[in-house]
Amino acid sequence: MARARIADDAGGAAVRAALGASESAPASRDTTATAVRYLLQLLAERAEGNTVEVRVPPFGAVQCIPGPRHTRGTPPNVVEMDAATWLALASGARRWDDAVAAGAVHASGQRADLSDYLPLRALPSP
Repeated sequence: MARARIADDAGGAAVRAALGASESAPASRDTTATAVRYLLQLLAERAEGNTVEVRVPPFGAVQCIPGPRHTRGTPPNVVEMDAATWLALASGARRWDDAVAAGAVHASGQRADLSDYLPLRALPSP
């Protein structure tokens, strides 16, 4: 069964709220979850494929990037990070190379490089 699609207005609002949050006033878990899932949805739509699995535990994971399809077990190309790192990368607040060098992104496999796809261009406006 296909996963329910997050509407652009709801996803955009969650992304803006999550990005506007601070340590003293963090976004709610539901807002962060919606923002993360929405940005993963955009990545999967813009980089259709099944070669790389992008994981942002505990909120979501998608397969993306054109190339050989993975069908069983742990995929050979995996990218994993926390929600704050994903939000920063997807929005352009942090660069891919910097996040990888800092150890904020764990990427394994020959195709596990999202630098050509991030930041996600044309996020929905308010």
